[in-house]
Amino acid sequence: MKKGKVGDDIEPPSYQEATAGYGEMEAQFAWDDKTIRRTFIRKVYAILMLQLSVTVGIVCLFTFCAPVRFYIQTHPNLYMMSYVMFLVTYIMLSCCGDLRRKFPWNALLLLLFTLSMAFMMGFVSSFYNTKSVILCLGITTLVCLSVTIFSFQSKIDVTSYQGVLFSMCMAMLLCAITISIVVPFGYVPWLHAIYAVIGAILFTLFLAFDTQLLLGNKRYSISPEEYIFATLSLYLDVIYLFSFMLQLLGGGRE
Repeated sequence: MKKGKVGDDIEPPSYQEATAGYGEMEAQFAWDDKTIRRTFIRKVYAILMLQLSVTVGIVCLFTFCAPVRFYIQTHPNLYMMSYVMFLVTYIMLSCCGDLRRKFPWNALLLLLFTLSMAFMMGFVSSFYNTKSVILCLGITTLVCLSVTIFSFQSKIDVTSYQGVLFSMCMAMLLCAITISIVVPFGYVPWLHAIYAVIGAILFTLFLAFDTQLLLGNKRYSISPEEYIFATLSLYLDVIYLFSFMLQLLGGGRE
């Protein structure tokens, strides 16, 4: 009698069994991916809330406290120092991927970035009257909440409209160049108002764009490893939206 080879009695799995096993693995991977994405979203919004809390606190301090307001308005060099710090930290966080993902350097750079931006916003807000600052803070909050809810619930894929965002950026750039040319000959209020309107609309769209990148359920998404970059993008969207609201609706101090 001829002996069979070892393993001849073991039947290979059927097609249905293999398909079922593959389906279970795929479902498990999808579940793990959703869990990672939810953790990523919670982390980003937790950091963002801390950033915005610090910024609002500094803006309120510079707006409501007269001695602090007088001091910073008479020391414009502090604004320039903050701007330099903002520029350096922003470039490092945007361009240095390894540094952006390495703790604690990423947290330290983000802290310095937030403080510098908050100081600049506080400095700018100090030249507007209190009612204007409160009004713009309220409008910015409502817009951000509305855009966030829209981004979470809507089936519209804002991440696919990169061409629209680019076109609006070009329109805003041309408007800024025109203002810089015209200003030496006299201030043109309606031109500045157009610039502020375009800026407010643009960064409202950028907020929706970056929020949907964060969610990861549209055509384009951002990696969960990039929580610092995601936080940075959302924070800048909110801050620039507030600054354009101030330019559009704010009234100067008497």
